Amino acid sequence: MEYLKGTLKKFASETGSNLEYFIKWSLFSAAAGIFGGVTGACFSLAVAKATEIRHAFPWLLFLMPLAGVIIVFLHSAMSEKGNRGTNLVLEAVRGEGNVDRALIPLMFVSTVLSHLVGASVGREGAALQMGGGIGSILGRVFKFDERDRRIAVMAGTSALFAAVFGTPIAAAVFAIEVISVGIMYFSALVPCIFSAFIAYGISSAMGADFELFLLMKVPALTPQSVIFIILLGIACALTSILFCYVMKSANLIYDRLFKDNYYLRIILASAGFIGLTLILGTDLYEGTSMGIIEKAFEGTVPYEAFLLKILFTAIALGGKFKGGEIVPTFCIGAALGCSFGRLIGFSPELCTACGMAGLFAGVTNCPISTLIISLEMMSPEAMPYYSIVIAVAFAFSGYTGLYGSQRIMYSKTRSEYINKVVGEEE
Repeated sequence: MEYLKGTLKKFASETGSNLEYFIKWSLFSAAAGIFGGVTGACFSLAVAKATEIRHAFPWLLFLMPLAGVIIVFLHSAMSEKGNRGTNLVLEAVRGEGNVDRALIPLMFVSTVLSHLVGASVGREGAALQMGGGIGSILGRVFKFDERDRRIAVMAGTSALFAAVFGTPIAAAVFAIEVISVGIMYFSALVPCIFSAFIAYGISSAMGADFELFLLMKVPALTPQSVIFIILLGIACALTSILFCYVMKSANLIYDRLFKDNYYLRIILASAGFIGLTLILGTDLYEGTSMGIIEKAFEGTVPYEAFLLKILFTAIALGGKFKGGEIVPTFCIGAALGCSFGRLIGFSPELCTACGMAGLFAGVTNCPISTLIISLEMMSPEAMPYYSIVIAVAFAFSGYTGLYGSQRIMYSKTRSEYINKVVGEEE
């Protein structure tokens, strides 16, 4: 009888605690989802409009230096001149820093300006920072303690990611996987899932468009096709290492040449970007470069496109234009995959989709999120191919990554706790 009483008491205590957790985070998720959804929808629509205007008036490219000066001025005025991008969010979740609320309007305006003049940037860097800012603000409103505020930041980033990309499940999983590779923050699963789906629903209702890439035909899985995809996975890993190296080197070169003179830095970056665009005679590498992905799925993308997109992205982001690396990553992966498929004579369309998945896994070190985002953005029928290319790219990419504050907690090749910062070798 005493045992039964003790069991019932323990059950009641645990149930009460779980109920409190569920109610608290459901209320928070509703708030984060609403604010994140509205902000994300407005942001997506603004970036889309900026891109539309740029296509209508190609001469806006020549205003890149002016836009760059405005961006630097705004960041200087907000004491965010040395903004470290998505790394700020990763550090905030680990309790090593804070996401300033000023980043919400700052990243919104700076990213839209960057897209208006054609800088080769994405959107997710801004989305993650704005989401982190919303989560941080709401965490204070809800009077959360320091640990709960970390979860609040993760829920906020999930909301904005889902609102901008239209992949709510991937958004939630990415937020809990990207911080420390090998450790999943499952305590944040409910708030991240709830806030992501609420934000996604609101963003959809407000008219935000989400990219979907459906394959016309998925080849049968055969020993030969598996070998091809494994080779593509290795190519994605090597390209992801190259991309991360070029991005890091670009920042180091800019830092050495211009030190704290961010105005000169962004003006000369603009000049280099404009000059390279004129030499090539194409706008294919401006902005999000969705044209690269479209041409890749059609099998007509230039073979050198993945290398040029790396170069253009490094010039723009290294010069301190704002946006993010994920959309450029998809473009690079698509171009690489298509070129690979054409060279070996195996379904350039499927290789394009697998290239996008493989490169994303290689640069983010987030294989689970990559598989989910592939299923949400592209044809789920190709899941066996996605799984193979993601696993291979993740394993072969080593300990490189786009986010310098990301930590690799467990070895990729052995059952061993290593706790290393991205970029360090095992």
